[in-house]
Amino acid sequence: MSASAQDSSHLAGSGREAIGLGHVAGQGLDTRHGTILSLEDIHVSFDGFKALSDLTLYIGVGELRCIIGPNGAGKTTLMDVITGKTRPTSGSAFFGETLDLARLSEPQIAQAGIGRKFQKPTVFEALSVFENLELAQQADRSVWASLRARLSGEQRDGIDEVLHSIRLHDQRQRQAGLLSHGQKQFLEIGMLLVQQPRLLLLDEPVAGMTDAETEFTAELFKSLARKHSLMVVEHDMGFVGSIADHVTVLHQGSVLAEGSLAQVQNDERVIEVYLGR
Repeated sequence: MSASAQDSSHLAGSGREAIGLGHVAGQGLDTRHGTILSLEDIHVSFDGFKALSDLTLYIGVGELRCIIGPNGAGKTTLMDVITGKTRPTSGSAFFGETLDLARLSEPQIAQAGIGRKFQKPTVFEALSVFENLELAQQADRSVWASLRARLSGEQRDGIDEVLHSIRLHDQRQRQAGLLSHGQKQFLEIGMLLVQQPRLLLLDEPVAGMTDAETEFTAELFKSLARKHSLMVVEHDMGFVGSIADHVTVLHQGSVLAEGSLAQVQNDERVIEVYLGR
C-alpha cells in the first residue's frame, strides 16, 4: 500500500470526504462526497448537564460503524439527535449533503431514510411475522388499513426477500409473540429493512442472543452494509471486532478515539476509561 493510501485509510471517518468516495446511497439523497451522515460540533445540554459536547462524527455510504463507550458516554443521546428525538443545543447534523436533520420532525427523518432499532425488540406480538413486515412496509397507513390493503407483487417480493435475509421465511405465519428473543430481534430488523432505509441505527442488537444468533447477526450486518450504512452501538467487543469497519469511542459526550478496533484497543485513553487493563 502506498503512503498516500495508508494516510487515507488512517483518516477514514475523520472528514466529510474521507470515507466511501464514489458510492451512491440511493435515489433522492445527495451523497456526492460519499458521506451519508455529518455531525459537526454537536452540543446537547439538559439542565446544565452536557450530554454531548463538541461531538463531530462522519459516517460514509455503505459503512458499518460501531460506537462504543462506558455507560453515560452519550451513545443514546447521539442516536436521539440523529433521529430527531432530541434537538442539539448547537452544532449541525446533516443526512447526505443537504438534509438538515435539525429542521425535520421524527417522522420526516424516518421517511427520509433513517431507521432506528432499540435494544428491546418492539414487535406486534399478536400478529404474524408476515403481518408485522406488512405493517412496517405501509407505515403511512393505520394498522387495520395496512392489513386490509392488497399488496402488490413487488411488495410481496420485497417482504419475501427480507424474510430470507433474516432467516424467518419458514416462520412467516407464526405469531410474533411465540418467537425467541433473537428471532424477535431479527424480525424488528426486518421491519426496518422493508422500509428501505439508507441509514440503520442499531442499539445493542445482540444483547441476550445465543452464540449462534450473534454469529448470524454479524453475517447479516456485513451483508446489509453493501446496500445500507449501519451505526451499531454495542458493548460486546467480540461482536464489534467481527463486524466493524471503523470504531468510534465516546466518553463524557465527546469522541475520545476513532479508528480500527485494534487502534482504539491500543489507545491508552480508551484503556483507561473503558477497556481496563
